[in-house]
Amino acid sequence: MKIAVGADHGGLEVKKRVIAWCLENDQRVINLGTDDTESVDYPDYAALVCRSVVDGEAERGVLICTNGVGMCMAANKVDGIRAALVRIPENARRSRAHNDANVLCLAGGVDVAPELEELLRVWLETPFDGGRHQRRVDKLMDLERE
Repeated sequence: MKIAVGADHGGLEVKKRVIAWCLENDQRVINLGTDDTESVDYPDYAALVCRSVVDGEAERGVLICTNGVGMCMAANKVDGIRAALVRIPENARRSRAHNDANVLCLAGGVDVAPELEELLRVWLETPFDGGRHQRRVDKLMDLERE
């Protein structure tokens, strides 16, 4: 799977861990920055990753900022994106199975998930269940068009 990864300065260290895990687990990575600790604006990186997903360059995206909230808010402004802020593997599973989340948002500076690798594995391996959940996802996407 090809995964676009982006972070602001507050998510840099977790971004490095995400990329390393992805590469160790035979995932292809598009690193969309940032790559240093100089202060940057998280919406810029959310836009890069989300456009990569929407345009089909990447199948999914991962975004990291200090607490994950800003990235998630910015990502969900992009038409076609269903971003989920996740801190535990069970929420990662449900965000995929029930919501067909295509962008995973993580906190880089607030109690970084000790189960980060498991969270990534679950999120990347869990398929969308479809069925009754498809109806709900369709309604989410309809909200974008209103």
